[in-house]
Amino acid sequence: MEINITLLGQLITFAILVWVTMKYVWPQITKVMQEREQRIADGLAAGERGQHELELAQHKGAEQLRDAKIQAAELLDQANKRANQMIEEAKERAREEGERLLVMARADIEQEVQTARQKLRQDVATLAIASAEKILSRTIDSTIQHDLVEKMLTEI
Repeated sequence: MEINITLLGQLITFAILVWVTMKYVWPQITKVMQEREQRIADGLAAGERGQHELELAQHKGAEQLRDAKIQAAELLDQANKRANQMIEEAKERAREEGERLLVMARADIEQEVQTARQKLRQDVATLAIASAEKILSRTIDSTIQHDLVEKMLTEI
């Protein structure tokens, strides 16, 4: 096979093209590829960090929800205790008020009994004087009658 000058020129031109490409173009291409590789790696790392932060946020949210439920249960328990305490206080006040009213009613009844006894004594004394007057067949004046009633009342 004959190597002629055209083939030799093409070979030299190709060699120059390869050399220029290796000297000026190839470093730019590798640089762009490395930058792109770095961006992809950074994006993957950011995605993993985001996934990890999402898991942490979910755990934290679940923990806060659990704490909120516990706190709500405690508040509900306190409210129930306070309500029971208020009911007991109201019962105690009602019991005290009932006892007070009972004491007042008993005092009123006792006063009414005393008034009725006094009236009954007075009526008995008047009746006794009227009976004695009829027995004696004479009239006793009102001052003597009044003195006799008073004397009888003190004796009774």
